[in-house]
Amino acid sequence: MSVERLLNSSLQGKPVIIGGISGRGVVASCSYETRRYGVRSAMPMKMALQLCPDAIVIRGDMEAYSKYSNLVTEVIAGKAPLCEKASIDEHYIDITGMDRFFGSLKWTHELRETIIKETGLPISFGLSANKTVAKVATGEAKPNGELYVEQPAIIPFLAPLSICKIPMIGEKTYISLRNLGIDKVALLQQMPMEMLERLMGKNGIEIWKRAHGIDNTPVYNHWERKSISTEHTFEQDTIDIAGINNLLATMVEGLCYDLRSQNKLTSCITVKIRYANFDTHTLQKRIPYTAFDHVLIQTARELFHKLYTRRMLIRLVGVRLSHLVSGSQQLHMFEDTPEMVSLYQTLDRIRRRFGRYAVRRAVSSR
Repeated sequence: MSVERLLNSSLQGKPVIIGGISGRGVVASCSYETRRYGVRSAMPMKMALQLCPDAIVIRGDMEAYSKYSNLVTEVIAGKAPLCEKASIDEHYIDITGMDRFFGSLKWTHELRETIIKETGLPISFGLSANKTVAKVATGEAKPNGELYVEQPAIIPFLAPLSICKIPMIGEKTYISLRNLGIDKVALLQQMPMEMLERLMGKNGIEIWKRAHGIDNTPVYNHWERKSISTEHTFEQDTIDIAGINNLLATMVEGLCYDLRSQNKLTSCITVKIRYANFDTHTLQKRIPYTAFDHVLIQTARELFHKLYTRRMLIRLVGVRLSHLVSGSQQLHMFEDTPEMVSLYQTLDRIRRRFGRYAVRRAVSSR
C-alpha cells in the first residue's frame, strides 16, 4: 500500500484495496481507510467491495513491491549487527548490548529516519525485549510511528489489547478463545498455564507465554556479512562528478582501513548508484586480493564512470568490498614497495590512536 501511494500520490487518504479484480479475487492488502469498514486481508474481493463500495481496487505490482522491499533490506543489512527478513515488509533486528555504546532507542530511531529518507516509504517500528512484543508494538505504532516498550511495561502494555494481536493466534484459535469468553490479553494473563495447556495442548503453553511477553526465539541472521560496504545519500540530488569522485575516494579509504583493522583482504569491489527516480544500478570488478586504498580508489572511479550513463541526477552512491578472506597484504611484484606498506602501517597506527579520521587522503578528481 505504501509503495502504491509513493508512486501515485493521488491515492493518499483514499480507501484502497490491492488484490485480484476478478469475481473470485481476494484482498492482498488494504488501506486503513478501508479497514474502518471491516475490510481485511484475505477477504473475498466481492465482500470487501460490499463493505466499502467506494474503494479503489488495484491489481498490485509485485515487482515494484519487491524492489522497494530490497531497498529497505539493503539499508537495514548495511547497518544492523543481526537482522532477519521475516517477510516482504517485516524485519527483526537484534541490537542486544547497543545501550552500552549508543542507545537502542536512539539507534533504532535513526535507522528508521534513514530508511524513510532513502526510500520515501513510511516506516514503523516497535522496540522491546523480544520478537513477540516488538511485533505487537510495531502494529500499535502504525501507520508511520515508533513505540518503545521497556521490560517492566510489557505486561501492562499487552493486557488491554485484543487477543488477536498476539502472534500465532489465528482465526480458529481466536474463535475458540472467544467462545470461552476470552477477548483481551489480560484474561489470558490471569489464566493458569496448565489450564490453557489442557484446553489447547502445547499451543496453549506458547500462547500463555506470549501473552506474558515471553519469547526466546532468536533473530536468525539471513544476512551473514561476507562483505563490508558504505553508502552516502546526498541532501540534494546531484551531478557533481568531481565531488562524487572525491567522495568515492573517501569511502574506499574508510573501508580499506576497516579491512586492514580486521586483517582482511578483498578481491571484488562493487559501486552502486541510485538515480533521483530510485532506479538503482551496480557494477563490480574482480581484482587481485588487496587492502590498499590507492589500488581500489582508481577501480571505484572507473566503475562509476562506466556505470553512470544516463546523465540523470544521482541520489545515492555506495561502495562494497566482497569476497573477503583473512590475510595480510602481500607486495605486488611490480607496483608495491616496502615503503608503501610501511606508509599504510604508520597511517593506521595514527588512526588507531587518534581516531579513524585523524589523517585522511587529499583527494582530487581525475
